[in-house]
Amino acid sequence: MIGQLGVGAARSVRIELPSGPIAALQAGTTGAPGVLLVPGYTGSKEDFGPILDPIADAGFHVTSIDLPGQYQSPGPADPAAYTPDALGRRLRGLAAVLGPPVHLVGHSFGGLVSRAAVIAEPSAFADLVLVGSGPAALEGERRQRLEQLAPVFAAVGVAGVYAAMQAVEAAAPGYVVPPAALAQFLEERFLAGSPAMLQGMADALRAEPDRVAELVRTGVECLVIHGADDASWPPPVQAEMAGRLGARYVVIAGAAHSPAVERPQETAEALLQFWGSSASTPSVGRSAQWMTRLPPSSAPLTE
Repeated sequence: MIGQLGVGAARSVRIELPSGPIAALQAGTTGAPGVLLVPGYTGSKEDFGPILDPIADAGFHVTSIDLPGQYQSPGPADPAAYTPDALGRRLRGLAAVLGPPVHLVGHSFGGLVSRAAVIAEPSAFADLVLVGSGPAALEGERRQRLEQLAPVFAAVGVAGVYAAMQAVEAAAPGYVVPPAALAQFLEERFLAGSPAMLQGMADALRAEPDRVAELVRTGVECLVIHGADDASWPPPVQAEMAGRLGARYVVIAGAAHSPAVERPQETAEALLQFWGSSASTPSVGRSAQWMTRLPPSSAPLTE
């Protein structure tokens, strides 16, 4: 299967929380050490599909979710309910259900949500992995794109925004048309998203403060992973964040913003090595650059 369509042996489940149900994919044996995977803006549980089996096969019980308002998880109608702190409370509820402490992995905006959850309740989480995420609000081209789409959303709604996004992507150099089945899934997923979620997460991505120092004070061990060609938070910004965290740091060659889909083997290996797994692939492959823990730094963020 291709990209997000390849979820292996994972099963679809619905996790009931007092705050509402969460759609998820799960793999592995219940009772094994828990792993919780959190997608980014406009993403879903399928964004981790290719790494679910490798993580489960290494002895973990892995759960990948749709955040509230995303794809198959219902969400509030108020855009203000989609801040990292508000969504972080859902992750803390999931951690309690899955059996704390869990290994927490957040991709992009999901990294900001995961960070908020850890800051609020460090004891619920064994450690934190930030994948293609950053120290604060989006800047640069990606921020400009969100700002350009805001009036489009107000005028034409979710379907109009998706069409505008597709037009922008199709005009980018090196654009490759996705296979028909994948294109259909991506459109279906986006159109299923709550309008309040799309607006609220976009607002949060432009407003998030730098909370690196708060995360350091939790004492929770961190890993920072990104693709070598990531165009969201630039690689130097993520590297500096890793330094400020005193975190372990991995760069995945041949990947951009979604290494779990673009280079699943190397991404899974990096996670398993960080967690001390006894899997059959104990070291990071040649397409990833593993850097041991970076020295803590209090240097200001630069771009």
